[in-house]
Amino acid sequence: MPASRTIAAILGPTLGALAASEALNLSIWAQPEPQIVYLNGTVLLVAGLAIIRTHNVWTWRWPLLITVVGWAAAAAGLYRMFAPRGVQLHESPATFVLLMVLGVVGLVLTVLGWRR
Repeated sequence: MPASRTIAAILGPTLGALAASEALNLSIWAQPEPQIVYLNGTVLLVAGLAIIRTHNVWTWRWPLLITVVGWAAAAAGLYRMFAPRGVQLHESPATFVLLMVLGVVGLVLTVLGWRR
């Protein structure tokens, strides 16, 4: 459990900041440079693999959120690396729902990671 709390304390605020900043700056993905998308994918893949390697927990408790985020980051990273010219997030209701879900997961992980 200490590893879960440590990762949650880092991952939670990161997801919250990511969701809020992407919601405010969706226009940057309208015409993204493929090199930037590729680099972003590389960072997501490394972060996802680091989470999976250190925290591959498949129990029906809150640490499962960390594992799922790790796998999702790795998958998104691979997509962005192999399809840097592919469709990225664009301004739509589905995108805002996804960002809201990421924000809520970030908030939950923040609370769980930083509580006593």
